[in-house]
Amino acid sequence: MSAPREKKKGGGLISRLAKEKKTEKNQNYITEEELLQKDNISPEDVLKLPKVTENYLCEPEANVFQIDFTRFKIRDMDSGTVLFEIAKPPPSEDDEPDAEAEDIDPNAGRFVRYQFTPQFLKLRTVGATVEFTVGDKPVSQFRMIERHYFRERLLKSFDFNFGFCIPNSKNTCEHIYEFPELAPDQIQEMIDHPYETKSDSFYFVDNNLIMHNKADYAYNGGIMQQ
Repeated sequence: MSAPREKKKGGGLISRLAKEKKTEKNQNYITEEELLQKDNISPEDVLKLPKVTENYLCEPEANVFQIDFTRFKIRDMDSGTVLFEIAKPPPSEDDEPDAEAEDIDPNAGRFVRYQFTPQFLKLRTVGATVEFTVGDKPVSQFRMIERHYFRERLLKSFDFNFGFCIPNSKNTCEHIYEFPELAPDQIQEMIDHPYETKSDSFYFVDNNLIMHNKADYAYNGGIMQQ
């Protein structure tokens, strides 16, 4: 009589396949902590983030190209209605250096808070016009990746290319946002929880992160609060 076979440890084929699938899934994600350890962050890196960041992934000094956004406008592509517009005031000759400049938050200007009406969540296509200036260095492969989340769930990732910008230039372009269709209960949840919808905007030159801006959103504008 032959001896009984010894059962191999490891849970068999199904267990191994499950482990391989889990490993493959983990390889598709990267943590914010891992990115903060890197010298250079690429577009492929931020596309692996599973949730909105808690910190900025680069310092303001990383913007060695002196890219400065001076105007921003959002409009509904269907009706042409301007939903939001802001412009940076030009410097005045009478402006004097602030004696307390050292106390200014270095991240000032990197965060924006928006408040829209619930109707905004029903829009399908929105145009965002940006105007920006460039310093004395040429800017090649200027690219923005913007990722929107609600309660750490990715809603949509947008990817736009600005192309090449010559030194000391003023540039204007409009990017088209095609919003995902949301279920009614999802829309209501986003209305009921203002500023829990958040976004990261990552800007790259030659595939290296040079700017990182953040925003949060409320969609309860015009609703009477009880």
